Amino acid sequence: MALPSIQNLIQDIRYVIMRFPLEIAFAIIGSIAAIINIRTGYPDTDQSYWFTRVIMTANLGLLFSLSASLYLESRAVKGPRLYLFKIIVALLASGLIFLLNPALQEDDYQRFFLLSLAGHLLVSFAAYVHADSVQGFWQFNKTIFLRFLTSVLNSGVLYLGLAAAIGATKFLFNVDLGSNSYSILFVLIAGIFNTLFFLAGIPKDLDTLNEDFTYPKALKIFTQYVLIPLATIYVIILLAYEAKIIIEWNLPKGLVSNLILGYAVFGILAILMIFPIREQEENKWIKTYARSFYFLMLPLIVLLFLAVGTRVFRYGITENRYFLIMLAIWLLGVTIYSLLSRKQNIKVIPISLCIFTLLSIYGPQSAFSVSEYSQKKILTDIFKRNNAFKDHKMTRLKSISAKDGNRAARTLRYIIEHYDYQALQPYTNANLDHVSDSLEHTKEATKANKYSRKYFLREAKVSWVQSQLGLGKFSSSAYGDYESNEKRMIEDAYVVKNKQPDLTNVAGYDYVMQDHSADNSDVTVSGNLSITKTIKNKGWVSVKINNDSALFDLKALIGTLPKDPAKQDGYKFNGVAHEYNLPSGALSIVQETKNFRIVYQVNSISYSRGENKVLKDYIYSYGVFLIKVK
Repeated sequence: MALPSIQNLIQDIRYVIMRFPLEIAFAIIGSIAAIINIRTGYPDTDQSYWFTRVIMTANLGLLFSLSASLYLESRAVKGPRLYLFKIIVALLASGLIFLLNPALQEDDYQRFFLLSLAGHLLVSFAAYVHADSVQGFWQFNKTIFLRFLTSVLNSGVLYLGLAAAIGATKFLFNVDLGSNSYSILFVLIAGIFNTLFFLAGIPKDLDTLNEDFTYPKALKIFTQYVLIPLATIYVIILLAYEAKIIIEWNLPKGLVSNLILGYAVFGILAILMIFPIREQEENKWIKTYARSFYFLMLPLIVLLFLAVGTRVFRYGITENRYFLIMLAIWLLGVTIYSLLSRKQNIKVIPISLCIFTLLSIYGPQSAFSVSEYSQKKILTDIFKRNNAFKDHKMTRLKSISAKDGNRAARTLRYIIEHYDYQALQPYTNANLDHVSDSLEHTKEATKANKYSRKYFLREAKVSWVQSQLGLGKFSSSAYGDYESNEKRMIEDAYVVKNKQPDLTNVAGYDYVMQDHSADNSDVTVSGNLSITKTIKNKGWVSVKINNDSALFDLKALIGTLPKDPAKQDGYKFNGVAHEYNLPSGALSIVQETKNFRIVYQVNSISYSRGENKVLKDYIYSYGVFLIKVK
């Protein structure tokens, strides 16, 4: 096999640059910005955010410029008009740098992802918007997909080889190229080499693809024996679950949405991959599979709407739920089209998905606008319900239930974290811009470093608004999934402590073992006493001393505790949990074994109760073990 000459390599590079000059320019600009960002080493500075915006814009500029180039080539546009249209698209794409600013709006990371998804979809059909040939469209996407896989493989091998060379140079010659050399090498290969290699493989003569009926046998094997069985497994599980819901008449769990989308992805991907060979005599089953797939999608789409609607009804719309709703609507549209249309134009799938994606990014119908409106309505409805909304303004709450208080506090945090103070300005008489300026000039804020300053100010804003509206004592914890936090609003947390945790009566016992954590531990005492503590789920603690074992039932202990903590000594509610103190005798568990008497003296125990005061399984405790040898 003859190796490619340097001259041929230079000609290929020159061909790619001449055909896609703006795309290469965006790749180089993005790579340079990434390298500078790596070398600065300060990921949360204004300078770093500017370079991040450049990288985002370069990525989108490359995608939209490539889409424009493919469309213009398909329309046989040449000469000055070709470059004029390309420059206009490049300038419009470059203008996104003024829209995307993740330093101020973290949602811009999501907007960038959505714009990038829309750009990739646009590349897939830009050259075939006007063409009737579905065959050429399929062959084009097969070609660029395989080219993408090839470019990733080559780039990966090249990176590993050069990275090994850098490591060998340092090991053999003690030449250190710097700690960032591997990251910079990755950017150069992924940003420039990979882009050049991929663009070089994009078909030039798009019309000839309409007459190309070749089909990789491996693709059919992969689809027939991997994708379709996976889709079948998904649909069996989902239909069984749907039957269970109908029989038990229960609302569906949130996870079912992911399973339905997984089935849709595997099924649609399988249909797209085997589409060109559906008319062959030996492949008549493909049409049967496609039609049955879409028929089975109908009840699953109903289940998807039910699962999403249940959570929207309870907790309102967030960005993630908005995307699920849009996907459900899109799947319904594609399913109805595929069942009713005789033409079966598979271009409908990427084109419609691209349109839905673009609609969700900006405008009053976007995910962010709809989510903001929904969360603000939830907040104002809580204040209206508690007589704290007057003249379209929220006023200070005089009294509110724990459930409404926690929900209002968490909704406030969600709004401030996603949309900042300005989203709340219409509902308060305070000038939130002045408040924000004041918080930025506090002693604590000025002392905070640049990395933590943003998070400190966010917490300060949340605390200030909660205090002004009478929600200071309620939890606004934002850790974990928002929906999970919403579920936890209906739970009550308890912390019960020993009145005298630092004073333990050890009279009559031979050994004392401190229990400071929720971890398992091994302790050896006096050389011949081996003690192993094991935390078990469902509220059990196991202690093994030599060959003797004892189980301590924390659930049973909690069952003996007073049901009304407000009447107990030292009771307080800090907005997160009910806390109170009890004498040590009420927090002791005694177990007898063959050779030992063991007392677990609990100094603190934490637990939660859900709806109807049902005890939850997550229970944490610490204290001391008193051990007497018989």
